[in-house]
Amino acid sequence: MLRISRNRARSVVTALGVVAAVTAGAVVPASADTAEPRPRAARYVALGDSFTAGPAIPRQIDPRCGRSDANYPSVIRRTLGIAAFTDASCGGATTDHLWQRQRATGNAPQLDAVGRDTGLVTLGIGGNDSVFADLFGRCVHRTGTVPRDNPCQRQYTRGGTDELDRRVNATAPKVAAALEAVHRRAPHARVAVVGYPAIIGDDVEGCRASLRIADGDLPYVRGTLRRLNAMLRKQATDRGDLYVNTHAATAGHDACRPAAERWVEGLRTLPGRPSAPLHPNAYGERAMAKAVVDALVFGPGR
Repeated sequence: MLRISRNRARSVVTALGVVAAVTAGAVVPASADTAEPRPRAARYVALGDSFTAGPAIPRQIDPRCGRSDANYPSVIRRTLGIAAFTDASCGGATTDHLWQRQRATGNAPQLDAVGRDTGLVTLGIGGNDSVFADLFGRCVHRTGTVPRDNPCQRQYTRGGTDELDRRVNATAPKVAAALEAVHRRAPHARVAVVGYPAIIGDDVEGCRASLRIADGDLPYVRGTLRRLNAMLRKQATDRGDLYVNTHAATAGHDACRPAAERWVEGLRTLPGRPSAPLHPNAYGERAMAKAVVDALVFGPGR
């Protein structure tokens, strides 16, 4: 549950509304009893991949993209009382799909949603460019016995360098370019880069049962996901943008925890709690929303 005082949340919305009005240069006529024009409400635009979209979580409002009205952007929108809202997130999106139409889903270029009236942008992307494209396909042992050693790590590092590290590093300039494009289109918007949640915890036996990843590969995969978030943090802070640490917000509720405690699902999901495997469920999306709202209201150290 989001516990944010209404006054603090209202102050965020007011500030964003003033930004949008100044940016758009648009006001409504003053009423008879006031000399000051009223600012146009700020638009909130959410950009991102499936971790933003919320696939399989009810209610699905765009099944092609796996986009839910219970995902973290929608929860943020309701919590802050933002009326003007566009959620452009889509499952499978890479940074390329910020500029290009996503052929598999028909989703328009996500940056098309950002304009001069945009006062808030959240960006959760980069995992499909660097890590998620085949990491779990290669590291998950869906049949047979789960090994105790580290076959996945050996596969990704067999050439003497770490292939996943290379991909994360290669994604950094793409995220930087995305942030610069957002600022060009919405020069006064508040921009928050939203990191990825805690997927893999420290419970080895729980991870074996839930994720079927080899024991020796768990530290490697966990470290790769942390380096992905570290890259996103650096790209955000280097440009003066906000980074939201959703890993910390979901710690202790990862996919290796007992099913009732999970905010991120394992390979199997519960019938009464629909969500995509290896993705946040509705509890996880709410926790991610709270982390964003806390960061906006109280600052990034919250």
